[in-house]
This record gives sequence, structure tokens and C-alpha cells, in this order.
Amino acid sequence: MAGVPSKRHHQTGTVTKRGLPAPFDWTVPSIWQIRSMAELTRKEFYELADQCRERALELAHYDQNRVNRKQCRLFNMWLARLKTYDQLAPSMQDISAARPITRYDLMAAAVVLWVISLFLLRDQLGMGGNRVLAFGAWGLVILLYFLPESLYATTVELLEAKVLRIVEALEELLISQEMEVTEAVFFKIKENLNTARRELRQQIHLAHRR
Repeated sequence: MAGVPSKRHHQTGTVTKRGLPAPFDWTVPSIWQIRSMAELTRKEFYELADQCRERALELAHYDQNRVNRKQCRLFNMWLARLKTYDQLAPSMQDISAARPITRYDLMAAAVVLWVISLFLLRDQLGMGGNRVLAFGAWGLVILLYFLPESLYATTVELLEAKVLRIVEALEELLISQEMEVTEAVFFKIKENLNTARRELRQQIHLAHRR
């Protein structure tokens, strides 16, 4: 069952040599694809469980307390795809998209804001006011450098928490027998989801201990 690539993967050209879809090919679906993907098939369900496992193992390689733009973008595209399935849409609505904002983005924005303010207000503030504005801007930059990224963005740890919620939603769908998979496929999907859950919970636990 897992060895037969779906038509969608043939169209995107992301099939490995063994005939399996590439684990991280989560592109934003077109309008035509969204309509064709509205019904979650058993094969796609199997692939999603496998992707959860691969996703959990992949996130373990990154610093849990930092923001990874690439992983945030991949997650957002994946989440957008999950929300197109009728069976998953209700449980996916409460999962928000990741915020790929790094501390360097905020620091750069603070510097740009300071330069613009200096250009617009330099005549009104005078020499003393410009100095206060400069010290305030650099103080803000230093503050942003030490401010935890989890306060304003989605760190890898928070990404793992979102993936964990997806794992739980897939498991609920599996247990409900709505997908009507065979016994062998049921236990294989269950194994993939259990592996993903263990890895995600372990990484989240380790992140809190640091």
C-alpha cells in the first residue's frame, strides 16, 4: 500500500526511487488541487502519518528555543494542505500558522525605525533629543537580542507542539474507524503516530529542562 505513489505526487514530480513520495514535499496546493484533495483517501492518510513521524525526527535536529524560518514555512504549507481535507478541517481550525520571525528581524526593524525617526524628527528634537532617541533605539536593540523568541514568534519547540496536536488529531480519526483501513495498515499508522508522539514529547521535555 505504501509503495504505490498517488497521482498527485506524479504530477508534482516528487517521487523517490523507491516509489514513495518525498517526506517534505508540502507545497501550497492550487485551487484545482484543493478541490481534488477535499476527500482524504486511505493512502493519503497513511502518508500523513508517515510525514508526522518524519517531521518529528527532522525537528529534533534544531535548537528548540530558536526560530527556524524554513521549518516554519514548511509547517505553514503543510497545515494549509491539512485544512483542505474534510475529515481533518474541524480539528485543524484551532491550530494557528507558525510565525517565522527571528530576533534579528525585530532588531533590523528597530534600526530602520530609528533611522526613519531620526530623519523625520531631527530638526524638531535638536541635538539632545537626537541623542536620547539614539540611546533609546540601541537600548531597544539590546533588549530584543536577549528577549526570548518564543514571546513573539514560533520556536522549534512551539512547532513541535503544533505537530503533536496534528498527531493527536490523526490518531482520533484512526481510532474512529472512519477511514476503514485494514488491520495491518491500522497498526502501521498507529506505529508511525506513536513514534512521532514519543519523539515530540521527548524534545519538548528536554527543552523545558534546559
